[in-house]
Amino acid sequence: MSNWQIIKLAWAGIKANKLRSFLTMLGVIIGVAAVIILVSIAQGTSQSVTGRIQGLGSNLVSVSLRSSETDDTLTYEEVLKWQERPGVKGVAPVLNGNVTVKYGNKKYDTSLEGVTPEYEEVRNFHTQRGRFLLDSDVSLRQRVALVGTEVAKELFGQTNPVGKTIKINGENFVVVGLLEEKGAASFGSNDDKVMIPLSTAERLLNTRGIRFVYVQATSPEDVDGVVAQLDNLLYRKLKNTDAYRVFSQAEMLSTVSQVTGMLTLMLGGIAGISLLVGGIGIMNIMLVTVTERTREIGIRKAIGARRRDILRQFLIEALVVSGAGGLFGIVLGVAGSKLLNQFLGVSAAISWQIIGIAFGFALLVGVIFGIYPANKAAKLNPIEALRYQ
Repeated sequence: MSNWQIIKLAWAGIKANKLRSFLTMLGVIIGVAAVIILVSIAQGTSQSVTGRIQGLGSNLVSVSLRSSETDDTLTYEEVLKWQERPGVKGVAPVLNGNVTVKYGNKKYDTSLEGVTPEYEEVRNFHTQRGRFLLDSDVSLRQRVALVGTEVAKELFGQTNPVGKTIKINGENFVVVGLLEEKGAASFGSNDDKVMIPLSTAERLLNTRGIRFVYVQATSPEDVDGVVAQLDNLLYRKLKNTDAYRVFSQAEMLSTVSQVTGMLTLMLGGIAGISLLVGGIGIMNIMLVTVTERTREIGIRKAIGARRRDILRQFLIEALVVSGAGGLFGIVLGVAGSKLLNQFLGVSAAISWQIIGIAFGFALLVGVIFGIYPANKAAKLNPIEALRYQ
Protein backbone atom coordinates (compact mmCIF):
# COMPACT_ATOMS: atom_id res chain seq x y z
CA MET A 1 0.00 0.00 0.00
CA SER A 2 1.44 3.38 -0.99
CA ASN A 3 1.82 6.33 1.36
CA TRP A 4 -0.82 8.25 -0.58
CA GLN A 5 -3.34 5.42 -0.10
CA ILE A 6 -2.57 5.37 3.61
CA ILE A 7 -3.11 9.15 3.82
CA LYS A 8 -6.48 8.80 2.03
CA LEU A 9 -7.52 6.01 4.43
CA ALA A 10 -6.47 8.12 7.42
CA TRP A 11 -8.45 11.12 6.14
CA ALA A 12 -11.45 8.86 5.52
CA GLY A 13 -11.17 7.68 9.14
CA ILE A 14 -11.10 11.31 10.33
CA LYS A 15 -14.23 12.15 8.32
CA ALA A 16 -16.01 8.99 9.51
CA ASN A 17 -15.61 10.03 13.16
CA LYS A 18 -15.80 13.81 12.86
CA LEU A 19 -16.43 14.65 16.53
CA ARG A 20 -13.80 12.26 17.85
CA SER A 21 -11.29 13.45 15.28
CA PHE A 22 -12.00 17.10 16.09
CA LEU A 23 -11.56 16.52 19.83
CA THR A 24 -8.31 14.66 19.09
CA MET A 25 -6.99 17.53 16.98
CA LEU A 26 -8.26 20.23 19.36
CA GLY A 27 -5.21 20.00 21.61
CA VAL A 28 -2.90 20.42 18.62
CA ILE A 29 -5.02 23.27 17.20
CA ILE A 30 -4.98 25.16 20.51
CA GLY A 31 -1.27 24.49 21.01
CA VAL A 32 -0.20 25.73 17.58
CA ALA A 33 -2.51 28.76 17.77
CA ALA A 34 -1.25 29.60 21.28
CA VAL A 35 2.39 29.40 20.18
CA ILE A 36 1.77 31.69 17.20
CA ILE A 37 -0.31 34.24 19.14
CA LEU A 38 1.86 34.43 22.28
CA VAL A 39 5.17 34.54 20.42
CA SER A 40 3.77 37.11 17.97
CA ILE A 41 2.72 39.31 20.90
CA ALA A 42 6.14 38.95 22.53
CA GLN A 43 7.97 39.80 19.29
CA GLY A 44 5.61 42.67 18.50
CA THR A 45 6.10 44.12 21.97
CA SER A 46 9.86 43.79 21.61
CA GLN A 47 9.84 45.61 18.26
CA SER A 48 7.55 48.32 19.64
CA VAL A 49 9.70 48.97 22.72
CA THR A 50 12.92 48.90 20.69
CA GLY A 51 11.46 51.33 18.14
CA ARG A 52 10.40 53.73 20.88
CA ILE A 53 13.83 53.63 22.53
CA GLN A 54 15.52 54.31 19.19
CA GLY A 55 13.02 57.09 18.51
CA LEU A 56 14.01 58.94 21.67
CA GLY A 57 17.35 59.96 20.22
CA SER A 58 20.16 58.51 18.16
CA ASN A 59 23.46 57.40 19.68
CA LEU A 60 22.22 58.47 23.10
CA VAL A 61 24.21 58.37 26.33
CA SER A 62 22.59 59.33 29.64
CA VAL A 63 24.51 60.56 32.68
CA SER A 64 22.89 60.60 36.12
CA LEU A 65 24.32 61.65 39.49
CA ARG A 66 23.05 59.58 42.39
CA SER A 67 24.36 61.63 45.29
CA SER A 68 21.97 64.06 47.01
CA GLU A 69 24.81 66.30 48.17
CA THR A 70 24.80 69.79 46.68
CA ASP A 71 28.53 69.62 45.99
CA ASP A 72 28.09 66.45 43.95
CA THR A 73 26.32 68.15 41.06
CA LEU A 74 27.36 69.57 37.70
CA THR A 75 27.18 73.20 36.70
CA TYR A 76 25.68 74.33 33.42
CA GLU A 77 29.12 75.58 32.32
CA GLU A 78 30.75 72.19 33.05
CA VAL A 79 28.16 70.36 31.01
CA LEU A 80 28.53 72.75 28.06
CA LYS A 81 32.27 71.98 27.91
CA TRP A 82 31.43 68.35 27.14
CA GLN A 83 30.36 69.57 23.71
CA GLU A 84 34.04 70.13 22.89
CA ARG A 85 35.04 66.53 23.55
CA PRO A 86 35.83 64.14 20.64
CA GLY A 87 32.84 62.15 19.45
CA VAL A 88 30.25 64.37 21.17
CA LYS A 89 27.64 65.89 18.88
CA GLY A 90 25.22 67.42 21.38
CA VAL A 91 24.63 67.86 25.11
CA ALA A 92 21.26 68.38 26.80
CA PRO A 93 21.20 68.95 30.60
CA VAL A 94 17.89 68.34 32.35
CA LEU A 95 16.31 69.35 35.67
CA ASN A 96 13.46 67.12 36.81
CA GLY A 97 10.61 67.71 39.21
CA ASN A 98 6.90 67.19 39.84
CA VAL A 99 4.48 70.08 39.50
CA THR A 100 0.80 70.95 39.44
CA VAL A 101 -0.41 72.56 36.21
CA LYS A 102 -3.63 74.57 36.10
CA TYR A 103 -5.70 76.07 33.30
CA GLY A 104 -8.97 77.70 34.22
CA ASN A 105 -10.63 75.40 36.73
CA LYS A 106 -8.71 72.31 35.57
CA LYS A 107 -5.71 71.04 37.54
CA TYR A 108 -3.31 68.25 36.63
CA ASP A 109 -0.26 66.78 38.37
CA THR A 110 2.56 65.97 36.00
CA SER A 111 6.35 65.86 35.66
CA LEU A 112 8.40 68.88 34.69
CA GLU A 113 11.69 69.03 32.80
CA GLY A 114 13.91 72.06 32.63
CA VAL A 115 15.73 71.82 29.30
CA THR A 116 17.74 73.76 26.72
CA PRO A 117 17.14 74.08 22.94
CA GLU A 118 19.67 71.27 22.32
CA TYR A 119 17.21 68.83 23.89
CA GLU A 120 15.14 68.88 20.69
CA GLU A 121 17.85 67.24 18.57
CA VAL A 122 19.58 65.17 21.25
CA ARG A 123 16.35 63.49 22.42
CA ASN A 124 14.56 63.72 19.07
CA PHE A 125 11.67 65.62 20.66
CA HIS A 126 9.88 67.97 18.29
CA THR A 127 6.73 70.03 18.37
CA GLN A 128 3.65 69.32 16.28
CA ARG A 129 2.35 72.84 16.89
CA GLY A 130 4.11 76.04 17.85
CA ARG A 131 7.87 76.13 18.43
CA PHE A 132 10.54 74.60 20.63
CA LEU A 133 12.51 76.55 23.23
CA LEU A 134 15.07 79.15 22.10
CA ASP A 135 18.46 80.19 23.48
CA SER A 136 16.90 83.52 24.46
CA ASP A 137 14.28 81.67 26.55
CA VAL A 138 17.10 80.17 28.63
CA SER A 139 19.29 83.29 28.88
CA LEU A 140 16.35 85.55 29.81
CA ARG A 141 14.61 83.00 32.07
CA GLN A 142 11.41 83.31 30.09
CA ARG A 143 8.20 81.85 31.50
CA VAL A 144 7.34 79.75 28.44
CA ALA A 145 6.36 76.08 28.33
CA LEU A 146 6.00 73.08 26.05
CA VAL A 147 3.26 70.59 26.92
CA GLY A 148 2.98 66.89 26.14
CA THR A 149 -0.11 65.46 24.47
CA GLU A 150 -1.47 63.89 27.68
CA VAL A 151 -1.18 67.17 29.58
CA ALA A 152 -2.78 69.07 26.68
CA LYS A 153 -5.68 66.60 26.57
CA GLU A 154 -6.31 66.92 30.32
CA LEU A 155 -6.22 70.72 30.36
CA PHE A 156 -7.42 71.78 26.92
CA GLY A 157 -9.27 68.80 25.44
CA GLN A 158 -9.24 69.19 21.65
CA THR A 159 -8.39 72.91 21.79
CA ASN A 160 -5.01 74.10 20.48
CA PRO A 161 -2.97 74.93 23.64
CA VAL A 162 -0.41 77.16 21.87
CA GLY A 163 -0.72 80.75 23.08
CA LYS A 164 -2.70 79.85 26.19
CA THR A 165 -1.49 80.86 29.67
CA ILE A 166 -1.21 78.12 32.30
CA LYS A 167 -0.11 78.13 35.92
CA ILE A 168 2.76 75.88 36.97
CA ASN A 169 2.95 75.67 40.76
CA GLY A 170 0.99 78.94 40.84
CA GLU A 171 3.17 80.87 38.38
CA ASN A 172 2.01 81.98 34.92
CA PHE A 173 3.59 80.41 31.82
CA VAL A 174 2.71 80.86 28.16
CA VAL A 175 2.43 77.64 26.13
CA VAL A 176 4.61 78.08 23.04
CA GLY A 177 4.53 74.52 21.72
CA LEU A 178 2.68 71.19 21.75
CA LEU A 179 5.06 68.20 21.69
CA GLU A 180 4.71 65.30 19.31
CA GLU A 181 3.24 62.13 20.75
CA LYS A 182 5.97 59.72 21.86
CA GLY A 183 4.18 57.02 23.85
CA ALA A 184 5.26 55.13 26.93
CA ALA A 185 8.79 54.63 28.23
CA SER A 186 10.35 52.39 30.88
CA PHE A 187 10.10 55.20 33.43
CA GLY A 188 6.60 56.42 32.51
CA SER A 189 4.90 58.25 29.68
CA ASN A 190 6.87 60.56 27.42
CA ASP A 191 3.68 62.51 26.76
CA ASP A 192 2.83 63.24 30.40
CA LYS A 193 5.24 66.11 30.94
CA VAL A 194 5.79 69.86 30.73
CA MET A 195 9.06 71.43 29.57
CA ILE A 196 10.34 74.88 30.47
CA PRO A 197 13.74 76.63 30.09
CA LEU A 198 16.45 75.16 32.30
CA SER A 199 17.21 78.52 33.99
CA THR A 200 13.52 79.07 34.76
CA ALA A 201 13.23 75.54 36.20
CA GLU A 202 16.07 76.27 38.64
CA ARG A 203 14.02 79.06 40.21
CA LEU A 204 10.67 77.28 40.01
CA LEU A 205 11.99 74.08 41.60
CA ASN A 206 14.32 75.99 43.92
CA THR A 207 17.27 73.81 42.99
CA ARG A 208 20.83 74.40 41.88
CA GLY A 209 23.13 72.14 39.91
CA ILE A 210 22.48 69.52 37.27
CA ARG A 211 22.12 65.82 38.06
CA PHE A 212 21.01 64.47 34.72
CA VAL A 213 22.46 64.99 31.23
CA TYR A 214 21.74 63.47 27.82
CA VAL A 215 24.74 63.27 25.48
CA GLN A 216 24.49 62.53 21.76
CA ALA A 217 27.46 60.82 20.15
CA THR A 218 28.46 61.71 16.58
CA SER A 219 27.97 58.10 15.38
CA PRO A 220 27.26 54.65 16.84
CA GLU A 221 30.98 53.89 16.63
CA ASP A 222 31.73 56.85 18.92
CA VAL A 223 29.34 55.80 21.72
CA ASP A 224 31.81 53.59 23.61
CA GLY A 225 34.50 56.28 23.42
CA VAL A 226 32.11 58.94 24.73
CA VAL A 227 31.03 56.67 27.59
CA ALA A 228 34.68 56.07 28.53
CA GLN A 229 35.47 59.81 28.46
CA LEU A 230 32.49 60.73 30.62
CA ASP A 231 33.18 57.93 33.06
CA ASN A 232 36.78 59.12 33.47
CA LEU A 233 35.72 62.77 33.83
CA LEU A 234 33.06 62.05 36.46
CA TYR A 235 35.36 59.78 38.46
CA ARG A 236 37.99 62.51 38.65
CA LYS A 237 35.35 64.94 39.89
CA LEU A 238 33.40 62.73 42.32
CA LYS A 239 36.08 60.13 43.31
CA ASN A 240 33.36 57.50 43.67
CA THR A 241 32.00 55.21 40.96
CA ASP A 242 28.77 54.71 42.96
CA ALA A 243 28.00 58.45 42.85
CA TYR A 244 27.16 58.45 39.13
CA ARG A 245 26.06 56.29 36.26
CA VAL A 246 26.85 56.53 32.55
CA PHE A 247 24.37 54.50 30.50
CA SER A 248 24.27 54.18 26.72
CA GLN A 249 21.26 53.50 24.54
CA ALA A 250 23.04 50.41 23.20
CA GLU A 251 23.09 48.95 26.72
CA MET A 252 19.40 49.72 27.10
CA LEU A 253 18.57 48.03 23.81
CA SER A 254 20.67 45.03 24.78
CA THR A 255 18.85 44.74 28.11
CA VAL A 256 15.47 45.04 26.41
CA SER A 257 16.45 42.38 23.86
CA GLN A 258 17.51 39.98 26.61
CA VAL A 259 14.33 40.50 28.62
CA THR A 260 12.00 40.20 25.62
CA GLY A 261 13.95 37.19 24.36
CA MET A 262 13.41 35.41 27.68
CA LEU A 263 9.75 36.46 27.60
CA THR A 264 9.35 35.02 24.11
CA LEU A 265 10.91 31.71 25.13
CA MET A 266 8.78 31.55 28.28
CA LEU A 267 5.53 32.26 26.42
CA GLY A 268 6.47 29.82 23.65
CA GLY A 269 7.26 27.14 26.26
CA ILE A 270 3.93 27.67 28.02
CA ALA A 271 2.07 27.40 24.72
CA GLY A 272 4.15 24.33 23.80
CA ILE A 273 2.67 22.50 26.79
CA SER A 274 -0.69 22.63 24.99
CA LEU A 275 0.92 20.81 22.07
CA LEU A 276 2.19 18.08 24.39
CA VAL A 277 -1.30 17.70 25.81
CA GLY A 278 -2.58 17.42 22.25
CA GLY A 279 0.01 14.71 21.61
CA ILE A 280 -1.29 12.72 24.56
CA GLY A 281 -4.76 12.99 23.02
CA ILE A 282 -3.42 11.64 19.73
CA MET A 283 -1.77 8.69 21.51
CA ASN A 284 -4.98 7.94 23.37
CA ILE A 285 -7.17 7.92 20.26
CA MET A 286 -4.60 5.93 18.26
CA LEU A 287 -4.59 3.23 20.96
CA VAL A 288 -8.36 3.08 20.71
CA THR A 289 -8.07 2.87 16.91
CA VAL A 290 -5.62 -0.03 17.15
CA THR A 291 -8.07 -1.91 19.39
CA GLU A 292 -10.99 -1.21 17.07
CA ARG A 293 -9.04 -2.32 14.00
CA THR A 294 -7.34 -5.40 15.44
CA ARG A 295 -9.15 -7.74 13.02
CA GLU A 296 -8.25 -5.49 10.06
CA ILE A 297 -4.59 -5.62 11.11
CA GLY A 298 -4.77 -9.42 11.30
CA ILE A 299 -6.24 -9.65 7.78
CA ARG A 300 -3.56 -7.35 6.39
CA LYS A 301 -0.80 -9.43 8.01
CA ALA A 302 -2.40 -12.64 6.79
CA ILE A 303 -2.27 -11.47 3.17
CA GLY A 304 1.37 -10.48 3.41
CA ALA A 305 1.65 -7.06 5.10
CA ARG A 306 4.95 -6.75 6.91
CA ARG A 307 5.47 -5.30 10.38
CA ARG A 308 7.00 -2.13 8.94
CA ASP A 309 3.96 -1.67 6.68
CA ILE A 310 1.62 -1.68 9.67
CA LEU A 311 3.99 0.60 11.61
CA ARG A 312 4.14 3.03 8.68
CA GLN A 313 0.34 3.02 8.27
CA PHE A 314 -0.40 4.06 11.84
CA LEU A 315 2.45 6.55 11.98
CA ILE A 316 1.15 8.25 8.85
CA GLU A 317 -2.36 8.32 10.34
CA ALA A 318 -0.99 10.01 13.48
CA LEU A 319 0.84 12.51 11.26
CA VAL A 320 -2.33 13.24 9.30
CA VAL A 321 -4.20 14.01 12.54
CA SER A 322 -1.43 16.21 13.96
CA GLY A 323 -0.74 17.86 10.58
CA ALA A 324 -4.42 18.70 10.06
CA GLY A 325 -4.58 20.09 13.58
CA GLY A 326 -1.42 22.10 12.89
CA LEU A 327 -2.91 23.65 9.75
CA PHE A 328 -6.13 24.63 11.52
CA GLY A 329 -4.02 25.97 14.39
CA ILE A 330 -2.01 28.16 12.00
CA VAL A 331 -5.22 29.66 10.58
CA LEU A 332 -6.56 30.29 14.10
CA GLY A 333 -3.24 31.70 15.34
CA VAL A 334 -2.77 34.13 12.44
CA ALA A 335 -6.40 35.27 12.63
CA GLY A 336 -6.19 35.68 16.42
CA SER A 337 -2.98 37.74 16.18
CA LYS A 338 -4.49 40.05 13.58
CA LEU A 339 -7.69 40.50 15.59
CA LEU A 340 -5.72 41.36 18.74
CA ASN A 341 -3.66 43.85 16.75
CA GLN A 342 -6.64 45.45 15.04
CA PHE A 343 -9.28 45.61 17.78
CA LEU A 344 -7.31 45.62 21.06
CA GLY A 345 -4.24 47.51 19.88
CA VAL A 346 -1.93 44.70 21.03
CA SER A 347 1.40 44.70 19.17
CA ALA A 348 1.67 41.35 17.38
CA ALA A 349 4.38 40.61 14.81
CA ILE A 350 3.54 37.40 12.93
CA SER A 351 6.67 35.52 11.90
CA TRP A 352 6.72 32.83 9.21
CA GLN A 353 9.63 31.27 11.05
CA ILE A 354 7.51 30.83 14.19
CA ILE A 355 4.64 29.46 12.09
CA GLY A 356 7.03 26.92 10.55
CA ILE A 357 8.44 25.94 13.95
CA ALA A 358 4.95 25.54 15.45
CA PHE A 359 3.79 23.36 12.56
CA GLY A 360 7.00 21.32 12.64
CA PHE A 361 6.60 20.78 16.37
CA ALA A 362 3.00 19.65 15.81
CA LEU A 363 4.22 17.02 13.32
CA LEU A 364 6.97 15.97 15.73
CA VAL A 365 4.39 15.54 18.48
CA GLY A 366 2.34 13.36 16.10
CA VAL A 367 5.38 11.14 15.42
CA ILE A 368 6.47 10.87 19.07
CA PHE A 369 3.03 10.08 20.43
CA GLY A 370 2.12 7.91 17.44
CA ILE A 371 5.10 5.58 17.73
CA TYR A 372 3.79 3.53 20.68
CA PRO A 373 0.31 2.84 19.21
CA ALA A 374 1.84 2.11 15.78
CA ASN A 375 4.41 -0.24 17.31
CA LYS A 376 1.68 -1.99 19.29
CA ALA A 377 -0.32 -2.52 16.10
CA ALA A 378 2.73 -3.80 14.23
CA LYS A 379 3.48 -6.39 16.96
CA LEU A 380 0.00 -7.96 16.91
CA ASN A 381 0.00 -11.70 16.26
CA PRO A 382 -1.98 -12.20 13.00
CA ILE A 383 -3.69 -15.39 14.27
CA GLU A 384 -4.84 -13.74 17.51
CA ALA A 385 -5.84 -10.62 15.59
CA LEU A 386 -8.04 -12.65 13.22
CA ARG A 387 -9.77 -14.30 16.19
CA TYR A 388 -10.44 -10.90 17.81
CA GLN A 389 -14.16 -9.97 17.93
